[in-house]
Amino acid sequence: MFQAFVKSVLKRLKPERKSTKLLSTSAVVAAFSAVFIVPQSFMSNQEALPISSFEITTPNIKYGFALDTFQVHEGVIEENQYLSGLLSEQGLSGQEIDQLAKGTREIFDARNIRSGKSYTFLKNRETGKAEYLIYTPGVYNYLVYDLQQLTAEFVQRPIEKKIETASGIISSSLWDAMVGNGYNYDLASRMEDALAWSIDFHHIQKGDRFKLIYEQEYIKGEKVGVGNILGAYYKTGASEFHAIYFENDIHGGYYDLEGRSMEKAFLKSPVKYSRISSRFGRRYHPILKRRKAHLGTDYAAPYGTPIFAVADGLVTKASRTRNNGNYVKIKHDKTYTTQYLHMQKFGPGIKSGIHVKQGQTIGYVGSTGMATGPHVCFRFWKNGRQVNHLKENLPPPEPMPSEDIPAFEVVRDKIAKQLDDIIWPKEIEENINIDISTASINP
Repeated sequence: MFQAFVKSVLKRLKPERKSTKLLSTSAVVAAFSAVFIVPQSFMSNQEALPISSFEITTPNIKYGFALDTFQVHEGVIEENQYLSGLLSEQGLSGQEIDQLAKGTREIFDARNIRSGKSYTFLKNRETGKAEYLIYTPGVYNYLVYDLQQLTAEFVQRPIEKKIETASGIISSSLWDAMVGNGYNYDLASRMEDALAWSIDFHHIQKGDRFKLIYEQEYIKGEKVGVGNILGAYYKTGASEFHAIYFENDIHGGYYDLEGRSMEKAFLKSPVKYSRISSRFGRRYHPILKRRKAHLGTDYAAPYGTPIFAVADGLVTKASRTRNNGNYVKIKHDKTYTTQYLHMQKFGPGIKSGIHVKQGQTIGYVGSTGMATGPHVCFRFWKNGRQVNHLKENLPPPEPMPSEDIPAFEVVRDKIAKQLDDIIWPKEIEENINIDISTASINP
């Protein structure tokens, strides 16, 4: 009768993993020994007692396992520590480690295990032998190595999405406004993605206003990331910009209120989280110690910041010179060419002769060549002449297909109303200092 009772309760457990091999028979007994205090009369085959007679402690379920049934050892991957070292310390042979690594490579390549990430060994409570290894590469998933069967399983954590809003007034930069008030870089980055073709976020003004409707992602009640920006509004001076996210079976992206794509031919900037440190024109050169023409725009950013191609094109140069350092030059069409100087290193696979897509990482911010600090010097050619890209009227986007307009208008009207309904907090109206407010709305 007790076994039947155990089975009935096990059916009610809802672990994250779908595997049915979570608990061995001995583990089940151990689990219920740990979480139930069973009346002696019941165990002595006396008359069955009601469920209310049992004192129940909720088991500690994590990674789909009842941790109470194991010895648990947690740690963090150290520098120059690899899967082989972790497993050999637990008594696995070289042959077993090799079989596990090769047999599970399509699921996860063990060479991609990174320092600073957490891991957990689940060991048999009686023998101390490691039975499972859980590696956590990020908040959205984890990897379970079965050290008995020498198999692996990648598990996606269930994500809950809530529709939330943000609004504020800029004091210095969008990123300062977001991060300084408890938001992560992800939300600022997503907003820039939605409006990057229309607004130069390196040249915004104090007093600019914004509103956002976005997906906030949660795992077990904790914020873990930002999904899509569903709607964005930005006001700078007398100009207002809207970005409405619309998706159907054919395409998806951001559109203005008239249904024109926000994704123009060229991005406004090749880097995020940066500032313009030197503009196009004449300047005093910090190394040459004299005034000379500066036919580019310098974006200062930390070492290693990704540099993006501002438009689709063909890499005509990925090379290094004394003045330019590591640089990439891209031909976009018969009219436009761009160049990116002083890179720390090139992006994956970047070399002369390859085609790149808009937003693709082509390199990383550095200070190679004639540079005094980490930045990218961005140069822009039009018909063979270097021009200030910030003053160019660049090609307009393709219009939305007419057959998609009715469906888009339904989405647009809903999001536009929700943006209008976001009320500026009183303290924002009264004080120009950075202030952000949030609220949840019904999807």
